[in-house]
Amino acid sequence: MKTNPFEKIGETFIYASNRAGQLAFMIKSTVIWFFKAPVEYGEIVKQSVRLGVNSVGVVMLTGLFTGMVLALQTGYTSISLFNEPLYIGTVVGFSIVKELGPVLTAMVVAGRAGAAVTAEIGTMKVTEQIDALYTLGTNPSRYLLIPRYFAFFITLPILTIIADFLGVLGGFAVAMIKLRIPSTVYWDNIFIYMDISNFMHGFLKTFFFAFIIATVSCYKGLKTEGGAEGVGKATTESVVGSMLLVLVFDYFISAFFIVIGLI
Repeated sequence: MKTNPFEKIGETFIYASNRAGQLAFMIKSTVIWFFKAPVEYGEIVKQSVRLGVNSVGVVMLTGLFTGMVLALQTGYTSISLFNEPLYIGTVVGFSIVKELGPVLTAMVVAGRAGAAVTAEIGTMKVTEQIDALYTLGTNPSRYLLIPRYFAFFITLPILTIIADFLGVLGGFAVAMIKLRIPSTVYWDNIFIYMDISNFMHGFLKTFFFAFIIATVSCYKGLKTEGGAEGVGKATTESVVGSMLLVLVFDYFISAFFIVIGLI
């Protein structure tokens, strides 16, 4: 049993550095094979359907009810403070488009599609199918990683737009039916105060989130070991890691966009 804290810190640092190096080599290999070999368009379409289309339902529900509860809470809070619901459309629109839409969609995709990618690649790893690809002289990056990266980059922005639209629409339904706000007032609050830069603030984040989810899920899948138990462990670590990194990088991306004026 090691009692020296510096030794433990050193081992942790070496382990983290080793993992970071493996991750960097995986990304490097993916980029090289993207330019080196023909793109498998059929596999990209297949993965886009598996990862994106099959996630539409849960994304729609998430966006719709997020907008509804946001409008409800905002409305009753403004009533308690100002005796009338004010700027419900503005609050819902800004919150959904700039933050909640992209982040919650990334969370849902990480939990559903990211877990599926890790489980699939992890199963191939423990059953030695990936080793067979190396034996045949084929790099797994071309057939396994590149199509999944493309699928995440294609589907996550589209899913975010769907979540944004349904979130604003859900807020509109609550504002009109529950809070008795005229529809013109709700939509005017959105279109008067929001512009394209507000939408782009959230939309551009989705490409960073797609990269994070694809990288973590593919990496955890390739490093799976220990049979079926290892696949389950890798899948859990993939989902948790993706969600944490999305939240962490969301702050830094937002701060960067504010600095460059994309607010």
